Amino acid sequence: MQKIIKPKKIESLLAKKQDSSKIKEIIAKAETKEGLNIQETAALLQVEDENLLNEIFVTAKKIKDEIYGDRVVLFAPLYISNKCINNCVYCGFKKDNRDLERISLTPKEISQQVEVIEGLGHKRILIEFGEDPKAGSLDKVVEAIETVYASGDIRRVNINIAPVEVDGFKRLKEAGIGTYQLFQETYHRETYKQMHPSGPKSDYEYHLTAMDRAMEAGIDDIGLGVLFGLYDYKYEVLAMFQHAQYLDEKFGVGPHTISIPRWKPASGVKLNDIPAPVSDKDFEKLVAIIRLALPYTGIILSTRENIELREELLDLGISQMSAGSCTDPGGYKEGQSSEQEAKQFETADHRSPDQVIKGICESGYLPSFCTACYRTERTGEDFMDLAKSGDIHKFCQPNALLTFQEYLEDYASQDTKKVAEKLVRQQLDKIQNSVIKEETKRGLEKVKTGTRDIYL
Repeated sequence: MQKIIKPKKIESLLAKKQDSSKIKEIIAKAETKEGLNIQETAALLQVEDENLLNEIFVTAKKIKDEIYGDRVVLFAPLYISNKCINNCVYCGFKKDNRDLERISLTPKEISQQVEVIEGLGHKRILIEFGEDPKAGSLDKVVEAIETVYASGDIRRVNINIAPVEVDGFKRLKEAGIGTYQLFQETYHRETYKQMHPSGPKSDYEYHLTAMDRAMEAGIDDIGLGVLFGLYDYKYEVLAMFQHAQYLDEKFGVGPHTISIPRWKPASGVKLNDIPAPVSDKDFEKLVAIIRLALPYTGIILSTRENIELREELLDLGISQMSAGSCTDPGGYKEGQSSEQEAKQFETADHRSPDQVIKGICESGYLPSFCTACYRTERTGEDFMDLAKSGDIHKFCQPNALLTFQEYLEDYASQDTKKVAEKLVRQQLDKIQNSVIKEETKRGLEKVKTGTRDIYL
């Protein structure tokens, strides 16, 4: 088997530093939206000079705007079960956490959660399970997916569950999943061993090769991720780059998304346990550099981060974020998290989705609930071809506007509507194709008169 992660190469690259003229050349190359190689990415990760960092940040915003526009896709996680047989040091769901209330939702309870989540305006859900042979079995996962789709107007279900065999991934594809998401947590093998002392997740290789099996099963939208704080963030970014490059070379397409969670406190997990803390400044830097290195890959931000930082990171490359998240099974109750000790981790942004959306609008960004690409098979290599040619804008901007108008009609507060009206007009004017613009205008009027689920 081809070696996916090459630690010695990463370490040798991080031992080198480039002068400012070379860094400027790399930034200029990144501006062409062709991406960077691992040597160039490593050089940027070594930058500490404030002026050069500012150039990286400015370029990241420019690339994000040119590829994704002002859009920010929103979603909500739905935790089905926190029963788990792993003992991950950083996770509130770990087996040895005796203070955690263990919960597994029934189909009826899942439907109730979906009703609340949909009432918040969401159309896209990320299903999450702890790893447990009964509560988190493949049958339970498929049942949960089917229940979500049958419970209302949720249009796309993505999943973040423990890896399975190829036949298992085929079942998930047949059930209609969007993106299969799995975090390696840390690519540093020794740290991985320390962080996962027992349980199935302690198998580094099986976890690492999950995406191979998913893609062999026909799932072409996959999401990578690292839990920053476990090991040196520079090493992790380069290792994740190697993983993305490996998948691109083997399957013709790399990850659709990259998630960037930082270790946060949870039940039985304290913040002072973090072995390699990542400062806000370094967190901003790594987000911007990922955007430069992998310009066409979505970057997902969770509610682990505080309001101010989440809004700042929109300018550095974030293209998706969760809103109004509850990380405990059954936690969605009239938009508020329950008080039970059943959470995987603590969140820092406690705003309702409507408050998040109002903040996004005030920052000049367009909230999007679009799921059209999944439903028209614009995924995997097809999506990347459209993104790289710039043609994805023809679909994304109108669909973002149409789904946002749905939100404004059905769920938004009056305060959010006031902020959004001007934004919708401004974003509509950004559609350059006159035919598509007129089609979008007609679609917006249809939404206002009650038509739903219009997309290009």
